[in-house]
Amino acid sequence: MSRPSPVRVVGGLATGVVAFVLLRGVLGVAGGAGAALGVAALAAWRFPRAALVRVLWSLPLFLLLVFVSVQLMFRVPGDPFASEKLADKAVLERQRDLYGIPAKSFAGGCEFYGAYLRRLVVDGEMGPCLKVQGRSVKEVLLPALPVSVSLGLCALTIACGLGLFLGVRAGLRPNTFRDYSSMGFAIVGVSLPSFVIGSLLILVFALGRPFDWFPAAGWGSVSRLVLPSVALALPYAAYIARLARSGTVEVMGQDFVRTARAKGLTEREVVLKHALRGAIVPVVSFLGPAAAGIVTGSFVIETLFGIPGMGQWFVRGAVNRDYYVVLGTVLLESGIVILFNLLVDLALPWIDPRLRGRS
Repeated sequence: MSRPSPVRVVGGLATGVVAFVLLRGVLGVAGGAGAALGVAALAAWRFPRAALVRVLWSLPLFLLLVFVSVQLMFRVPGDPFASEKLADKAVLERQRDLYGIPAKSFAGGCEFYGAYLRRLVVDGEMGPCLKVQGRSVKEVLLPALPVSVSLGLCALTIACGLGLFLGVRAGLRPNTFRDYSSMGFAIVGVSLPSFVIGSLLILVFALGRPFDWFPAAGWGSVSRLVLPSVALALPYAAYIARLARSGTVEVMGQDFVRTARAKGLTEREVVLKHALRGAIVPVVSFLGPAAAGIVTGSFVIETLFGIPGMGQWFVRGAVNRDYYVVLGTVLLESGIVILFNLLVDLALPWIDPRLRGRS
């Protein structure tokens, strides 16, 4: 029996550490440690090598992201405690000591960074809210997280479905009206940012007559989810359509497709059973960056449509200099992006068998 490679051993341990940090708040220390050991063993044994390398790179990048975010916050003018009620310097100093925020300098940022990481890893806490008295960052952000995740998943589903339909449709008939019309939509989608599309959708389908079919803002029903999801999805549907078209054109010229046709399969069977899987490989590779773009773009869309997601807390935290809230949103959003990239690395070998030998 061959010995496991160092990448598998170290990558499995790193995956277990990440799982412990994420699960200890839900399962406790003992339960989180047990679940983390199981995840580490599964990762070292079954994860593709690319996924383990992704985890290994994610840990230092994650630490660097938090460090840069802290230093940027400490460089921004303004003070989280500066107000008319706390004009006395002694009172300001007591407030800083109470919440663990040192003076604004590079050394102060390093001190805050170390204390924040200790609180996050050892205690599993993201700190208190500076502007919402008596509530922690976890209590503020966790109710908003499902809202943002729901919006992002709906947008990603619409983008994948619409983009694949238009791209495959164009790739099966290149240089025809189908191709030109689909790629024309893609050019328009790439050119318009999501907040412009969202404003147009509100004007046409919420405020305009006779097409006032959907509410202009708010949250709590399926009808309120339609417009923001479409506004967030259309630019990425355009990118996916272009990738799916190029993938379809390439795959339809391969030898295995000609062999399938020679066996007497119908064109529908050739496309669905043989060509489609190869055509979506570049689309799946794009889902990681697409998730990152949808996560960052959701801040603007949530503000535009009045959605009570994490975007509102990020904006409030930035305006009010609430360091813990800003870092909490950065941690959760970057964690979502890392998770999507990891899922892409796990899905690619399953979709394309040629990649399974690289593990």
